[in-house]
Amino acid sequence: MPDSSADIQDNPLLLTEGLPRYDRIRPEHIISAVRQILSDAERQLTELETSLPTIDLPSWSDLFTPLERIDRPFDYAWKPVTHLFGVLNSDELRTAYETVLPEVVRFGLRASQSRPIYEAVKRMKEQSGATLTSARQRIVDQRLLSAKLSGINLEGEKLERFNAIAEELSKLCTDFSNHVLDATKAFELILTQPDEVAGLPPSLLQLAAQSFNQASAKKPGSEEANATTTDATALTQTATPEAGPWRITLDGPIVMPFLQHCRRRDLRETVYRAFISRAASGKWDNSENITRILRLKREKAELLGFQSFAEVSLAEKMAPGVAAVEEMFETLLTASRRPAEKDLEDLTPLALAGGQTEPLKHWDIGFWAERLREQRYDYTDEQMRPYFPLPRVLDGLFALLRKLFGISIRAADGEVSVWHPDVRFFRVFDADNGDTPIAAFFLDPYSRPENKRGGAWMDTCLSRRLVEGRVELPVAHLVCNSTPPIGETPSLMTFREVETLFHEFGHGLQHMLTTVNEADAAGISGIERDAVELPSQFMENWCYHRPTIRELSGHYQTGEPLPNELFAKLTAARNFRAASMMLRQLHFGMTDMHLHHQFDPKSSESPFDVQRRIAERTSVLPPLPEDRMLCSFQHIFSGGYAAGYYSYKWAEVLSADAFSAFEEAGLDNESAVSATGRRFRDTVLSLGGSQHPMDVFRAFRGRNPDPLSLLKQCGLV
Repeated sequence: MPDSSADIQDNPLLLTEGLPRYDRIRPEHIISAVRQILSDAERQLTELETSLPTIDLPSWSDLFTPLERIDRPFDYAWKPVTHLFGVLNSDELRTAYETVLPEVVRFGLRASQSRPIYEAVKRMKEQSGATLTSARQRIVDQRLLSAKLSGINLEGEKLERFNAIAEELSKLCTDFSNHVLDATKAFELILTQPDEVAGLPPSLLQLAAQSFNQASAKKPGSEEANATTTDATALTQTATPEAGPWRITLDGPIVMPFLQHCRRRDLRETVYRAFISRAASGKWDNSENITRILRLKREKAELLGFQSFAEVSLAEKMAPGVAAVEEMFETLLTASRRPAEKDLEDLTPLALAGGQTEPLKHWDIGFWAERLREQRYDYTDEQMRPYFPLPRVLDGLFALLRKLFGISIRAADGEVSVWHPDVRFFRVFDADNGDTPIAAFFLDPYSRPENKRGGAWMDTCLSRRLVEGRVELPVAHLVCNSTPPIGETPSLMTFREVETLFHEFGHGLQHMLTTVNEADAAGISGIERDAVELPSQFMENWCYHRPTIRELSGHYQTGEPLPNELFAKLTAARNFRAASMMLRQLHFGMTDMHLHHQFDPKSSESPFDVQRRIAERTSVLPPLPEDRMLCSFQHIFSGGYAAGYYSYKWAEVLSADAFSAFEEAGLDNESAVSATGRRFRDTVLSLGGSQHPMDVFRAFRGRNPDPLSLLKQCGLV
């Protein structure tokens, strides 16, 4: 793809004000725009490096202001590209992205390894560090640490090797993510017979029929498709929810309810085996990528003088070291193992009573657990769904945020360009201060398995910063993969999808409600990664608060809020199989930490051997021999959580204790909750990375976090 394919003068990626022009960005714009900003950045960086040695005591405007000036064009060119890579993936975009990715990585290394900048930052810290604001002190310290971890002290062949590793890792991580997306997209199971869909809820039948029609509308004959059908003529039909055909995929809104409700055990097995072996064979096989990634990360760590990559990762985390993380693992594992065994024991008699004589297998657990939950608590997910149409959920969420944090949120659709018709845009105002505008966000709510990666996340669009003396307000990307609307029916969310929306909104609040004007310490920037999940997990707790549920629920046909009886059952079931869920997260976290700390990638043991060995302690039902979960474990191999997956549990300790402050104030005491919410906003949500997260937590809570809060919340104490 040649550079001349886009006119530099009319390239939307070269704008540096307002919001990204998502309606105009095309793959052909990427290479020319990115190379243009890289050329400009290289020139400015060289000029800065030339000037710094002549300044004995560099001021902030001498050093960090020029660095921010260099960074700013990347916010308008590279950030939108990486965002679109996740939400509007295409072959053309991939080609352009992968063409310039090595060049972006090289410049990042060039900047982080700049000796003149490093020496100037050291002089600033030594001579005037104590006079800087806390935010600027943190930025200086983190800049020095980042330079060390970027190889600033390496020379010659070691430096060349370090940089080569960084480039190769970048490509491997991109390939890993693409393989997962492609493998997920390729699988489909076409069902045509009534007995094949027996037990499936109406919402899933509608979604599966819609998926079939959407897939049929696309160009047929792709040899990449991995389709199974019971009736060849189905491929020429138009699907209806009542008569089918129905297309079952590995996309979250389909695969999870299918495994919970499909009565055909053989079909559950087919789908389960496909799910645990995504990107584990054929042209999308990530097995070698995993081994290569682990080897390169271990080599990178050794070049930096560390014994393992986990030590590199934790150098920038809140946890003081691997031992502290492993101590947390053991505490939670001890509390969870026996209750999780009891969870499995509870399913056996139910399965026998239901006519299953075979021993329980992995594809049975979700099905019988759902039957037990329905029996024990007398409700189904399908009973809940009609009460959670997305528009009503958003209204209730926004009402809660006004009460807690004194902000108002208003739709501004049509005022900006978006990358897909489903995307919404909202502006955020300070309701306590004359409705002053303070932030904005995009919301991309629905699953699109054809071009959008799975999961949910928040990412920065623009950071809060000073630009020529004025404050540039923060803008967030909030991305979910919830159940989309079907025909005239709005998006009816599962309760888990509601929790996920609240979770990602917590991240968004920390980004948007920051009061720090230094981009490198504003919002989520500069926060140790194992603390950044605090506000997200904190927000999930409000999904079990009756007044909040009353506000955010409303039957899509009648407007009736979730009945008290259903809410009581929902809260009673909150800790249903909590120990099993705890073990699942511990399995992920402990496997991640072992792979990046104790595991030797050059040994005869494979990463899958490690996974199975950890499972002996963390899985009541051992994984299948062919389980290749690691091949789709994007968090640690392409998502930035390598040796950091423990962060979810680490931060959950903080979030549970933070919510207990509201419980102590009295959840029914509106004025006390509001006062506590303002304190949470003024500390956790406002201070960003300007202070150490433990200091921020103490500022809110008045003491260190108490790990018992999490065990109590999960019903494990």
